[in-house]
Amino acid sequence: MYNLKQECIKLLEDVGINPISSIDFDVNGKIHSLSFEYIIDTYLQASEESRLVFLAALQKAADAKNMGIEKFFEGMGQLLLMTHLSDKF
Repeated sequence: MYNLKQECIKLLEDVGINPISSIDFDVNGKIHSLSFEYIIDTYLQASEESRLVFLAALQKAADAKNMGIEKFFEGMGQLLLMTHLSDKF
């Protein structure tokens, strides 16, 4: 898992994105901030197959440069928040 994390972080750094950068999400008026590194760590806790899918999707996003990566992490962060909020209810 460590190698996959390093590979994800390298992809970000290669396109000039700091892995500790964060994305803010407004959920019912409350702001939640998730760093790219947190999102990576969370998805890399999944099964081996899911980790490889995450990495492949991140590589495709990296090919689209900054905008692709930002959209990728926005989507992944939204999924994490929705999962977390649905677990609460």
